[in-house]
Amino acid sequence: MTDIAQNITNTHCLCDIVLNEKNITQISPEVTFERKAAMTDLLAENSFLPLRTMGDIEPIGPFRLMLDVQRGKLIFDIRTRSDDAIMLHILSLSPFRLIMKDYFLICERHHEAMKSANPQQIEAIDMGRRGLHNEGSTLLSERLKGKIKVDFETARRLYTLICALYRKG
Repeated sequence: MTDIAQNITNTHCLCDIVLNEKNITQISPEVTFERKAAMTDLLAENSFLPLRTMGDIEPIGPFRLMLDVQRGKLIFDIRTRSDDAIMLHILSLSPFRLIMKDYFLICERHHEAMKSANPQQIEAIDMGRRGLHNEGSTLLSERLKGKIKVDFETARRLYTLICALYRKG
């Protein structure tokens, strides 16, 4: 597991993210860079509030988030800063599969285009990539509705992490 932490005083936010490294060891250097950038940006600025809790735990943050993908399910293990369990939310990745497939393909085209394409071609591919990323982020926000409250930028960065966890190689 990789652990990245930052001291945040806001109570509706993430202060720590832990990814299951077993699922992301074979990704490309470009995807590794995007994942690390998303984690850094996410910890620097985010809006994250679990709306349900386990037991008597009051959802007061900042929160630790452990993300994992197992058997086609995305696991959000949300904890307090002191590691008390707050909420475990399991989300099916089935609704994301087509968007992710298209997103991965266009990301590959973008990385290839960066090597030899002209600026107009790169910009066109990048616009498509951002559009698919926004579509995935919107779907994530909708799927978390009523369970975890996130703003759009937080959903975008979480979607990047989810793609990095889901993508093998």
